[in-house]
Amino acid sequence: MTILMCNKVAYKYPGSSEYAIKDINCSFQHASITSIVGESGSGKSTLLSLLAGLDIPTEGEIFYDKIPLGAINPDLYRREKVSMIFQDFNLFPLLTVIENACVPQLLLGADRTSAKKTAKTLLQSVGISEDKFHRYPSNLSGGEQQRVAIARALSSGAKILLADEPTGNLDKDNSYKVINILTKLAHELGYCVVLVTHDCEISRQTDKIYRMRSGKLLDD
Repeated sequence: MTILMCNKVAYKYPGSSEYAIKDINCSFQHASITSIVGESGSGKSTLLSLLAGLDIPTEGEIFYDKIPLGAINPDLYRREKVSMIFQDFNLFPLLTVIENACVPQLLLGADRTSAKKTAKTLLQSVGISEDKFHRYPSNLSGGEQQRVAIARALSSGAKILLADEPTGNLDKDNSYKVINILTKLAHELGYCVVLVTHDCEISRQTDKIYRMRSGKLLDD
């Protein structure tokens, strides 16, 4: 079932007369992992930002569950409907692993006891053992930091995961661990996962591939 859809979406950066992306038509499904592949500057991260509600299309419309994003409270959408995973992990350096994983729940009003309980379960589900819960991000490997970032993204309860080059800073073994986790979340737990990557080996493991070239989206 389609959960996100773009209809003739275009975007110009403020002050620019040129389109970063144009005439984008695509859809993303529950229980599916989709990759967006393209060279640097092709517009793939711009599209991901629009799907996340961080920017507003200059033209066209993005729909969440058949509702235009323009009709949804943007803070509510970004807080409860979508979660992002980044190449650089973006963990809070002065918070421990379990404190990082608790943040989205606390922002949604959960009490610390229940937030901590949920965080423990999510961390263990992505392969982070309990002996690492009270370490700081700098004391983890890159692969471990990305798995903590995934657990943090899951803790908001959002069913759409948008991942911007999540394996870009990882070696091959850790890249496959991360992709396997994201694929399991899609296929076994029904998440809609949208993955931006430049790595063709990674994209070939996804259910659907879109290729971006000069701001245009090509269905693979």
